[in-house]
Amino acid sequence: MNIDKELHARSQSKCELCGTTQNLLGYEVKPVLKGKIDECLLACETCIDQIENADKTDANHWRCLNDSMWSEVPAVKVIAWRMLNRLRSEGWPQDLLDMLYLDDEALVWAKATGEGSEHDDSPVHKDCNGAILQIGDTVVLTKDLDVKGANFTAKRGTAVRGISLVANNPEQIEGKVSGQQIVILTKFVKKSN
Repeated sequence: MNIDKELHARSQSKCELCGTTQNLLGYEVKPVLKGKIDECLLACETCIDQIENADKTDANHWRCLNDSMWSEVPAVKVIAWRMLNRLRSEGWPQDLLDMLYLDDEALVWAKATGEGSEHDDSPVHKDCNGAILQIGDTVVLTKDLDVKGANFTAKRGTAVRGISLVANNPEQIEGKVSGQQIVILTKFVKKSN
């Protein structure tokens, strides 16, 4: 039996990532370690294109990982880990990453391409609801804040545009309110869409 037939049999002729039945191809997850079927998966052209071209990644397409990350196939778990790391800034992938388990061997394989490594050491800034904040985001204050040294109160509901993140403190951001650059605790802001 050739590898494509084995992949179709294992996956019931569905993309092992998103579940579609159209335009399926065998995909070898790099780097290939032993050349076995567990290092391959059956994926659609859309998934493969987005795996290989980070600039084409559509975050909503990858919500399918909520289901496929539970696969027992090592290649599927490795791709799920890599894509969730790539999409980490969206907020929801972090929750899935927290639940995803890879054994030591699979984790080394997943990290072999460098995907996800740039985020490992940097602090993650989250708003009061747990949404991940990034430089340039707009947030809304969730309570009135007395601004020390400026003699005014930043009112609840005030939008703070173009925030910056305090590098060594994930509980603080900076932004302009009433023309003043101030430091704001992340627990008092909500990310605005």
